[in-house]
Amino acid sequence: MSNLQLILDGLMRRYKERVPDVEKVISAMMEEGLIQHANEIENDHIAFRTIGVPHLGIQSLEKIFLHHGYVKRDYYYFAEKKLDAYWYAPPAPSLPRIFISELRVKDLSPEAQHIIHHYTDEVTADPVLQLDLNDAAAVDDFLHSGLWRLPAYSDFSTLAKESEYASWTIYNRYYLNHFTISVHNLKPGYNDITAFNRFLEKHGFVLNDAGGKFKKSPDGLLLQSSTVAGMITAAFADGGKHAISGSYVEFAERRVLPAFRHLDVTAIKREHRREGFEAANANKIFESTYSSQTNKK
Repeated sequence: MSNLQLILDGLMRRYKERVPDVEKVISAMMEEGLIQHANEIENDHIAFRTIGVPHLGIQSLEKIFLHHGYVKRDYYYFAEKKLDAYWYAPPAPSLPRIFISELRVKDLSPEAQHIIHHYTDEVTADPVLQLDLNDAAAVDDFLHSGLWRLPAYSDFSTLAKESEYASWTIYNRYYLNHFTISVHNLKPGYNDITAFNRFLEKHGFVLNDAGGKFKKSPDGLLLQSSTVAGMITAAFADGGKHAISGSYVEFAERRVLPAFRHLDVTAIKREHRREGFEAANANKIFESTYSSQTNKK
């Protein structure tokens, strides 16, 4: 198994441990005969949230994936949420795309900036530069290790009032935010986003309805939905424990590009479908961890 596959497997293993909806979705898919084994699921993309401060953010985390053959692609800007993002194409079509977003810390209020730097200033050099990127175990450990101390709940709460993305990232550090099930290659009756959403709701999953229960790109070729993040009990630096947003599962339907619609369904491959991402879709998917959605669960 390649080092990259070991790193990706480590991410997914810990993600499943942290997000109960992952196993619940997989179990429901198996129950209805969509899949026989979890490894049959096509992972559309993996997303990370980062903080834009010296030594960290996109420029640091992306080094891991660029080293292992990913190619940096399009840039996205989210004015309302004060974020930058890029997506990265994998070195093989069987592997997931990577999406990394970054909080534009300098766009926040002075108080929020002060709180963030109170923690992140503990990082005095790019930690990825200290890693042997060919040591999969070391990279796996890094991706699940805290780079600064746990925040105080008062700081978390203050950040959440201005930016729930900021509070989520200051608590979770580099923890994988979500993975995405590709629905377009599932069997008929489940292989479009509307049908798959019906399947999810039948099994009791609550969907993020910000911008509608599915988000559709202007070209109509990328449709995405997601569960609402579950709440987890989180320990804070003052010794208190509080319920905060965990993470969620995303679903994507990538439709066949017009130039390839003449192909027989058995001939359609990844390169024949809509590629990349859509800022308007992602803007609403981010809200799967926001209180406006989690309060509905």
